[in-house]
Amino acid sequence: MSSLLRSDRVGPAFCSGKRGRLVLGLNVLFLAMLFSSKPLHAEEASEDSLVIRLEPVSVTARRGAENAQEIPFSISVISGSEIAARRSVEFEDVLRSSPGVDVNSGGGDNDTNIRIRGVGALYPVSADDGSVTINVNGAPMSSRFAQMATFDIERVEILKGPQGTLFGRNSEAGAINITTRKPTRETEGYLRSEVGGEGRYLLEGAVGGPVSETVSARVALRRSGSDSPVMNEQDGEPVTKPRDMAMRSSVLWQPGEKTSVLFLTEYEKIEDRLSMMVLRPYGDNPSLDLTPGLLESSKETVRGSAELNHDLYGFRMTSVSSYLKSDWQTYNGSDISVTSLWMGIPMQLIKEDAAEERSFSQDLRLGSLPDSKVFWVAGLNLSRTERSFDTDMPGYSTLNLRDFETNAYAVYGEITYPLSDVLKVTGGLRHTREEKTYSASYETAGMILYDNRSLSDNYSTGRIALSYAVAAGTNIYGVFARGYKAGGFNDYATSSLDSDPYDPAIVNNFEVGFKHESGDRRFMLNGALFYNDVKDDHLLGYDPSKNFATVALNADTESKGFELEGCWRAGGGLTLRGGVTYIDGGITSHVTTNTAAGDVESGNRMPDIPKWSTMISAEYSKALGGLFGVGVSTLNARIGYRYVGKRAADPQNNFELDAYHKVDARIGLGIGNGEIYVWGDNLLDERYDHYGYYMVSVVPTIAPFTVGWPSMGRTIGLGAAYYF
Repeated sequence: MSSLLRSDRVGPAFCSGKRGRLVLGLNVLFLAMLFSSKPLHAEEASEDSLVIRLEPVSVTARRGAENAQEIPFSISVISGSEIAARRSVEFEDVLRSSPGVDVNSGGGDNDTNIRIRGVGALYPVSADDGSVTINVNGAPMSSRFAQMATFDIERVEILKGPQGTLFGRNSEAGAINITTRKPTRETEGYLRSEVGGEGRYLLEGAVGGPVSETVSARVALRRSGSDSPVMNEQDGEPVTKPRDMAMRSSVLWQPGEKTSVLFLTEYEKIEDRLSMMVLRPYGDNPSLDLTPGLLESSKETVRGSAELNHDLYGFRMTSVSSYLKSDWQTYNGSDISVTSLWMGIPMQLIKEDAAEERSFSQDLRLGSLPDSKVFWVAGLNLSRTERSFDTDMPGYSTLNLRDFETNAYAVYGEITYPLSDVLKVTGGLRHTREEKTYSASYETAGMILYDNRSLSDNYSTGRIALSYAVAAGTNIYGVFARGYKAGGFNDYATSSLDSDPYDPAIVNNFEVGFKHESGDRRFMLNGALFYNDVKDDHLLGYDPSKNFATVALNADTESKGFELEGCWRAGGGLTLRGGVTYIDGGITSHVTTNTAAGDVESGNRMPDIPKWSTMISAEYSKALGGLFGVGVSTLNARIGYRYVGKRAADPQNNFELDAYHKVDARIGLGIGNGEIYVWGDNLLDERYDHYGYYMVSVVPTIAPFTVGWPSMGRTIGLGAAYYF
């Protein structure tokens, strides 16, 4: 594996050398295009147009087009233009800026754990142990793909609370729908380029339009990278220089008014993005002591889907077929200072991991047409996943090869029926059968042991809700939902002694809330109170003193709190957005871990879940009139603030991660069909923790210590965009 991973990598960042000149050259080219072009929709940039109204948001949160304000549960909708304004380069950035969503990740290719409102695994036991399912244009994938690039996006919908009724497995906490921009009947597209400190660069573009009378197509490309926020003490260079290359092609065939077929193909390659452990506290210049070039990784993912929609007599038939293929390899070495404390010896632990995934999903459903008086949907879903996860530790003469298969079959349906002009009732139910198999070989010092297991499970999920229109534009609702996350097998097992299947998790969710939109559609405010009772969620126990053995455990949790989210088009080009979430999340059962980190006690706080989190942003646009002879120009500015409170670092509550404040800003000048802008990330230069671990040395005389992964510090850069 290491020979594959040690192939020639991408060279230095675009902010230096030939690539620096390339990006700067592209920015100059963009400027030339700006000054030579006619203004794009100049009438829309007038002063009067800056009093903007909120457009009705159509979403597919329930497998059909609906107004987001009329759905009887919480949903956050983020437009593609807002994602671009935030400069959320990776999907994890989008999630971290969303109220009630918490992400534990060091940015590695295979380690993302997403929780919504405190619901989710305490520590994931496998790549199949996700609590939030991600759907791209209706095609499902696990939360382990949350590092994907966010480019050419139409909108992101974050559905809060169990979504097992319509989205099935791995959605006990919620579901996330990503809708990419589809081909149109007009030729259009964009180009965008950025360069900044810490080796950050981005090149991205898309173009689409008609191919024939019935076929339209679109192609989008992205290339981005940066330096690691951690330096290598041995050579003074960043420990890695992560790179991301992604492309997407879509073809839309519309043979008639009632029929459409969308074909989508995506490819993404992520290089040298790994999770590592840095000794805390980090100091002003976080660093690792390890052999230069030791850390390498590569993850390649191919996704394909075909969506058929055909309108029949008063309803719509939809078929979504999808395929995913992903290969991941990493070559990792530990920091010498960490292993000196951990093992009592100044050494580097070398570990090679490799994973493959092949999955197929078929969803066939019938549903009501948009704007129907009665909303309903019913369908069948089939899915199959084949995975492998292999670990080689040459220094310990161990080689663990593990294979997993999952087959799932489900039937589902949901209906919203109006009892009167103002009162609606919603009911949904899904029944699922899952069959899982696992096989492995464990080799230690030339001795090989084999292990094979299987399990099957039948379960039902559903929800019931009432919604009441208090007044035009104002709805209140109450919902009860039951979620389920199936059991499975430990990805990190080191022998048949720690490969027993873990139990399924069950969540009962209660939510009451309101959704309000003003009559002039310039003000929106949504709020909710929620309570989640979770039985047997998942926790991975790990003990290096026992030959690095792991064990899959279960723990009960509960979370309760409230959430507010709003937007106000104040006029004069000013838009204010904000959200605040309070979560009281705790562990409600005692768990004996048999590890040096200690047992998990009832009453402990859930890890990574802050009690308070807040996000606020202000956007301002002002028409400047004619400038440089190109007609109407605009000044565009945005500042965003995020606060995340203190949170427990681990289920044992051995230590806390500090609260932090993050401020980002962007100011640009729109000229003609484009814009030039300056951006700044983490302007307060806070080195906050993405995660933290409590480490107990195998040497009794060495005191416990903590490690984690720091955020990127302050970075400032320049960007240019052109739209045609």
